[in-house]
Amino acid sequence: MRSRIIMSMFAGAILLASTLLGATPAQSAATPAQSAATPVQSAANPSPAVPAEFGTDWHDPITAAPPVSRPENTKSCEVTVAEAQFADFTPYRGSYVPPGECGKRWSKVVLRLDGKVKGRQFDRLGYLHIGGVEVFRTSTPQPSPDGIEWSVEKDVTRYSDTLRTEQPVEMLIGNVVDDTYTGILDVEVTLTFYAGRPDASTARTVPDRVLTLQDGTGLTTPRNSERVIAEVYATGSGGGCEEYWYLTVPAEAPYSCKADHGPYREVRIAVDGRLAGIAAPFPNVWTGGWSNPFLWYVVPGPRAFDIQPLRYDLTPFAGLLNDGRPHRIEVSVAGVPEGQSGWSAPVNVLVWQDEKRERVTGALTEVREGDFVNSSTYTPGSEHRLDTEGSHRLTVAGYVDTSHGRVTTTVRRSLVNTSTHTWSDGENPDALDARWSDDETVTVNHRATRVQRSYTMDGTTTLGAGDRLRTVLTLGDRATVTETHGGRRTAWTRLDDTYTGDATYTANVPRDQRHAVGTTSERYRTYGSGGCYDRSLVSVQGVLTQDRKGC
Repeated sequence: MRSRIIMSMFAGAILLASTLLGATPAQSAATPAQSAATPVQSAANPSPAVPAEFGTDWHDPITAAPPVSRPENTKSCEVTVAEAQFADFTPYRGSYVPPGECGKRWSKVVLRLDGKVKGRQFDRLGYLHIGGVEVFRTSTPQPSPDGIEWSVEKDVTRYSDTLRTEQPVEMLIGNVVDDTYTGILDVEVTLTFYAGRPDASTARTVPDRVLTLQDGTGLTTPRNSERVIAEVYATGSGGGCEEYWYLTVPAEAPYSCKADHGPYREVRIAVDGRLAGIAAPFPNVWTGGWSNPFLWYVVPGPRAFDIQPLRYDLTPFAGLLNDGRPHRIEVSVAGVPEGQSGWSAPVNVLVWQDEKRERVTGALTEVREGDFVNSSTYTPGSEHRLDTEGSHRLTVAGYVDTSHGRVTTTVRRSLVNTSTHTWSDGENPDALDARWSDDETVTVNHRATRVQRSYTMDGTTTLGAGDRLRTVLTLGDRATVTETHGGRRTAWTRLDDTYTGDATYTANVPRDQRHAVGTTSERYRTYGSGGCYDRSLVSVQGVLTQDRKGC
């Protein structure tokens, strides 16, 4: 997945610089052992020496996100799912066998990827399928000449239904290795199973069945389904402009990446041709992003290593889906120019069943779509400017008659995107200030869960005197979750994951003459009725200078 070069005026210079540097996406979760060994600033451990500029090696990629919690004093079993070296676009294929010694029910299942790479390489996008179910989507960090190692952990307990039986495995991190790009991606993926049943909070998130959409046959759910959730691993990628969809402009604007109606994107899911869900895609920035891999060597952008799926509550359609016939489930991305590729959107369907009934009946009672707004206004001048406003609302409702009574589900979702994109001739400088909100409320009888998601991107890239390329960028991933019963709040949590970076290097020179400098940081905070977590990281010239935990 090659990094797009943003500024056309010096495309030749930057292209050569990218050839010398490589380009890559990264977000690895640091393991507890790695964190403990990290030289960090504290009263007992002063800040490590920082070189004047980047050298040929740097700290392994690390993120401030918390590691996956694991049950204590519980028997565990580990299974290796994939072990491969990716040097081309040949998928790894193998088989998965569940661990017999840990039973068929687990309190938790944790996926772990351990990777290493050295030399020179671009950022790459990858996936892992078990039994056709996409359980993991990721991207890779950029290596140093001396080599790096990274790891990612993910809670995959919700895929337990798939993991109870033997399954085929397919994994691919498409890569190119030649005389210039020498980095071979050496990865191992394991699953660790913890015996026992999930606790009450985890059990609510683990479906009875996990289904996929294969061979164009449609979706056929069990006839006693009472809750249905679709998850879509949507990513704009492939090296073209849809990898940087948030920077695209209409045809009349003089910019290198075009889209008919500008940068607004919306990922939609439909059931038998009827709109069933809408979502704002997360504006992923891979580790070669914004023409400056020095931003991402140590501290990557949010979600780059653990790409999270968009979730759609299709329970209002359960009465329709339970008729025993296959139903057409389609995902589309609004705003992508017709006929243009660049988006991948595999779908898993999670189903909860009524164990006391063979058939659950119901009906779809409402599909109400608000006005779809997608407006981009181009203003020419010495500073070109594109102002974009996009929004959409959708309400769907339905009921199912279960063994424990009628359950009515209403899903309300509202999307808003505003952005201002400015650039001068030759796309130097090039700046974007963008915000996305995705506000969803799911009401089930008298209980409601509201999720207010907010994503931000504010950055500028400039090529200055002496071909010094500088990128200053701030990214935000925020969410507030509130649960209520009868109008009274029963639980809440907030997430604030903020990345900042400022990096400069000399373009169009050999590696040892680029004189790169850069400071990057991340603060990841969660707090609410369930407690808090707070961790801050700072890296300077590839050295981790701060690793602090709060709460």
